[in-house]
Amino acid sequence: MRVITYQTEGFEGKQAVALLKHYGCSGRIISKLKNGDNLQINGKKARTIDILQEGDIVQITLDDEKTLLPNPDLKVEIAFEDNDIVVFNKPANMATHPSIYHYRDTLGNFFAAKYPDCSFRAINRLDRNTSGLCLVAKNQLAAANLSFAVNNHPDKVYYAVVCGRIADKGEIIAPIGRVDNSIIKREISENGMFAHTVYEPICGNEEYTYVRVFLKTGRTHQIRVHFSHIGHPLAGDDLYGDNVKDIGRQALHCGEISFIHPTTRQPVIIKAEPPEDMQRLIDIIKGE
Repeated sequence: MRVITYQTEGFEGKQAVALLKHYGCSGRIISKLKNGDNLQINGKKARTIDILQEGDIVQITLDDEKTLLPNPDLKVEIAFEDNDIVVFNKPANMATHPSIYHYRDTLGNFFAAKYPDCSFRAINRLDRNTSGLCLVAKNQLAAANLSFAVNNHPDKVYYAVVCGRIADKGEIIAPIGRVDNSIIKREISENGMFAHTVYEPICGNEEYTYVRVFLKTGRTHQIRVHFSHIGHPLAGDDLYGDNVKDIGRQALHCGEISFIHPTTRQPVIIKAEPPEDMQRLIDIIKGE
């Protein structure tokens, strides 16, 4: 349960619903606030059509439901959290959402154990073997403001180790579609969806290059497919490449995420260093 209080300055003479919409409450949230005592003005039950007066205090209560099987035995580092959001530093070999093959060992199951009164609302999703930052909203309002608000989709910076030497920064623009008869694998396809990746090398040798990657679109497996397409598959990626001698999963890490906080409206930037398996590859590149 999350309780949020608003001052009504600038909304005097307007219906309460105008203030709620201004702060990002969706139609679904507003509909729920009409029931029970979840909307109050000056400590008393109120209606969304009530007219606000100078000095009024509007308070909303966001109820939530537990929807996933909790697993308290899982361990995940928390990079940042407050009453509305949590940013996890997800390890490799952990799916974000439960599935038929992973129904109690996912980030969602860890979240359910740690926050038993909250539904799991992941704002960005990482592949099971991609490590790094994953932003989760703790309530419906935070999720709406981060997922659907104009110009407030989180920006992410990825770090990858790819095979071969890349000397210069560049971009990859190539449509991505699903491989026929596969529910997992993607490929470059004329009939695929537009995909745009920007990259810049950090350091490299003849065997590997450590790169910083920015996604202009968010297609499934985009980084993995695009780098394989230009002849530089990710190290450890046995689906789109074949060099797995130095790392046992694709060398991909979401190392930075930035967004406008859904409640305070202040900019937030969170960073996380690559995990040990990727750091060993980076040390190989640097000759350390």
